[in-house]
Amino acid sequence: MAKELKGRAIHLKSRPQGEPTAANFELVETTIPEPAEGQILVCNLFMSVDPYMRGRMNDVKSYVPPFQVGQPLDGGVVGQVVHSKALGFEEGDFVSGPGGWREYHVAPANQYMKVDPGVGSLSAYLGVLGMPGMTAYVGLLDLGKPQAGETVFVSGAAGAVGGLVGQIAKLKGCRVVGSAGSAEKVKHLREELGFDDAFNYKDGPVAQALERTCPEGIDVYFDNVGGEHLEASIGKMKNYGRIVLCGAISQYNATAPAPGPRNLMLAVARRLTLQGFIVSDERHQERRPDFLRDVGGWLREKKVKEVETVVEGLDKAPEAFIGLLRGHNTGKMVVKLASPV
Repeated sequence: MAKELKGRAIHLKSRPQGEPTAANFELVETTIPEPAEGQILVCNLFMSVDPYMRGRMNDVKSYVPPFQVGQPLDGGVVGQVVHSKALGFEEGDFVSGPGGWREYHVAPANQYMKVDPGVGSLSAYLGVLGMPGMTAYVGLLDLGKPQAGETVFVSGAAGAVGGLVGQIAKLKGCRVVGSAGSAEKVKHLREELGFDDAFNYKDGPVAQALERTCPEGIDVYFDNVGGEHLEASIGKMKNYGRIVLCGAISQYNATAPAPGPRNLMLAVARRLTLQGFIVSDERHQERRPDFLRDVGGWLREKKVKEVETVVEGLDKAPEAFIGLLRGHNTGKMVVKLASPV
């Protein structure tokens, strides 16, 4: 690069106490270094905001290291190669990888994979063809193990993961019920994604809604919410039911420990399986070729829909993230940073 390149990045200015605010973030201009041998320079086109990022803002040990105050945040991106010093990558290639919350990123090429814009939109590789899609695929099929004719309940069903879980469950011949946080989202689940039934959890106790929508019980519960949803679902599980513990967004901003399900003894009486998972684990990543083949095929055949909420501009990324935690998105929340060249 003959000319010094400048780019902006969002830094973690301070650790949130409870719900994040704009004051926890800082927009900083930085100089972008030239890539070394084996590295590529990527112009980020779309970046992802995801619920798990809230946990990384706390200074606690977890399955991924915490973000550091005064340093750029990180996350998934889809971008275009500007300069390559790595075999197999050329200027103009579209790639997905790390380095979100910034306009440019330099990193080893082995952290990226090429993406095909002919299969889905570029931003789909952050959603239905990306980490959320992979989470839905392995969580439902490998852990939930749905069988045709079974009832699958999905909480947070209008989100990036939950929406695809429901669509895959329908493809497998299941009866699918979802919960969401507004009448508009409930309508979306029923009319756009093909859920058999759905309810607004803000309208009343979840247990009562499940009595109405799952009168014969639940075979598979895909939990994205935790809290009241988990307790109510345990109460409606059939014998030998499977609960897939994917997330607990209802508790991510909590400043005190949330109470656990008071009916956990039912897991013994009904011989339930409750299993958590992290999609980045090696045993799940081995399923990536199957995931891309199946979900990519369903997307091309229009058997599943790509649903996203797009916010424009890096400076709006904190707003998009806060909105995600408040449930302002339908489908995958992404931030558009630039257009392809």
